[in-house]
Amino acid sequence: MRVQEAIRVLGFRPNVAARALAFGDTRSLTVITSNTTLYGYAATVQGIEEAARAADFSVGISVLESERHERVQAAVARAVENSTALIVIAYDQAGVRALDAVPAGHPCAAAVEAPESSVDSVPPRVWIDDAEAAAEATRYLLGLGHQTVHYVALPSTTNASRRTAGWRSALESAGAPVPMPVGAGWDARAGYEAGLRLAKDPEVTAVLCGNDDLALGVLRAMHTSGRPVPDSVSVVGFDDAPQSAFYIPALTTVELDFVDLGRSCFTLLQSVLAGTPASDAHGHPQVTPPRLIVRESADTPRPQALGS
Repeated sequence: MRVQEAIRVLGFRPNVAARALAFGDTRSLTVITSNTTLYGYAATVQGIEEAARAADFSVGISVLESERHERVQAAVARAVENSTALIVIAYDQAGVRALDAVPAGHPCAAAVEAPESSVDSVPPRVWIDDAEAAAEATRYLLGLGHQTVHYVALPSTTNASRRTAGWRSALESAGAPVPMPVGAGWDARAGYEAGLRLAKDPEVTAVLCGNDDLALGVLRAMHTSGRPVPDSVSVVGFDDAPQSAFYIPALTTVELDFVDLGRSCFTLLQSVLAGTPASDAHGHPQVTPPRLIVRESADTPRPQALGS
């Protein structure tokens, strides 16, 4: 009776995750994410779900509707109570706050924008190393003869996005001017607005975009502004979303295998549950490296085509 009274007074509620762990029956997980429509997020969820289904895990999705601290905390608390394991997609500020809110010791893995300074971060995490990919795309445009490459950036969870850093380092290594990045969004509308600003400058002949949605907006802005792609301006995207091959012109872009990233993140979660490492000899998770996909939207600069 005293135990029951203490439970009532303290408002104790059983921890479903802890109970499942104690009995060795962890067969469900919740994916916490702020977005399920943008390609990178959706493809990561797809990879998690495919790998989880193959391992007989059930998967639930908890969508963060706000990045406000108290809302994120509440969402994580609900997921911890109702799930036996967590995967956090921390590509943005809401996701980062959710990852920080996961209680110590709770089974969790994360897909993140960029690595921590230590590969032993807790909870463990996976990422795609896109810094070199951004540098490769920038070098490709410089190699076509462009004097510099402008950049339409994504919002970053860090003070220095690795994608932005790769673009900048390639320009600096080539002795090319480093323009100020433009843009502050994820979608085609943000790309369109940034593209309209860039189109006004006749010196802009090459644009690298932080994702393919931004690139779509830039393509439309250049068309609207009488700057044909690639005759007047070359445009390169990031992600290789399925529709990018069907843009007009077909988009040259960096392929990021988010589906494989999702699978790798689930494998990492399994290693957490089993208490075993899931990394290569250097301590990094195994993820398919990025590669440049060359299509139609980038070419040698042709100043005579301006305004045609």
